[in-house]
Amino acid sequence: MLIIAFLIRLTSPGPALYMQKRVGRFGRVFSVIKFRTMYLNSEKQGSVTTAIDKRITPVGRILRRWKLDELPQLWNVFTGSMSFVGPRPDVPGYADRLEGEARKILELRPGITGPATLYFRNEEDLLATAGDPKEYNDSVIWPKKVELNLEYINTWGFWKDLRYIVKTFYSGAGSKSVQSSRQPKSPEK
Repeated sequence: MLIIAFLIRLTSPGPALYMQKRVGRFGRVFSVIKFRTMYLNSEKQGSVTTAIDKRITPVGRILRRWKLDELPQLWNVFTGSMSFVGPRPDVPGYADRLEGEARKILELRPGITGPATLYFRNEEDLLATAGDPKEYNDSVIWPKKVELNLEYINTWGFWKDLRYIVKTFYSGAGSKSVQSSRQPKSPEK
């Protein structure tokens, strides 16, 4: 992680780490820690990022491809704001849209990986093929994530969590394929 931090600092001005407000368990806002993969102040241009986004630094592209930008979230796990497996924490605004049974998602500690993370492991590639990435995220990807997270809650099991952790390492971290039908393969298959 020290080498990654050094490369980030060496190749673009600004800090190596990036903190972003996310909604966690019981709707509490916390700061998720990641390696910075974008140029400074890029978040002002929106939270939806595509694979071809010009805001991503050259080192950031590599970190995102191999999911190495997520490593600092181990600190979030250590401090108890996240777990290894669970729903990914959303930025404020999305969690507010959860209604009815979907609000059960907020009862769980958010995770670094989980079924929705694996299902949409090439999310930035999918968004790059969409005419309107934000609209596609809001109308297709986010609702599917809610569905997968509810299914996770209703079928949770220790061995299933271990399987998600193994699949995260095994699965195509770094895989660059885009599903032509815009329907990524389910992590359960």
